[in-house]
Amino acid sequence: QVQLVESGGGLVQAGGSLRLSCAASGSIFSINVMGWYRQSPGKQRELVAVINSGGSANYADSVKGRFLVSRDNAKNTVYLQMNGLLPEDSASYYCNADRVRTGIHTFLDLWGQGTLVTVSS
Repeated sequence: QVQLVESGGGLVQAGGSLRLSCAASGSIFSINVMGWYRQSPGKQRELVAVINSGGSANYADSVKGRFLVSRDNAKNTVYLQMNGLLPEDSASYYCNADRVRTGIHTFLDLWGQGTLVTVSS
């Protein structure tokens, strides 16, 4: 079984920074794309940033230049460094792994439990 466990959310003032982490647990052989999505009340879940195993990343236009996604393949962990936070960045942030290979199984579209980020104005 594979699980994604997020950490690092919290309350921060506008202009501040937070760093989110997401670690995949289990006997993992490889993970294709890992990334972050967010969802605010009444809104659909949206992509924030994703990164593949080679380090190529894509970002939502709204976070370009402020957020940085990175990963440590040896630790099966993805990070999201969020700088210059705005009140509109407030949301629950969810970690995603699109394809996780273990020695026996391949797990598709795994999600973490979410971590809340609140940015005060």
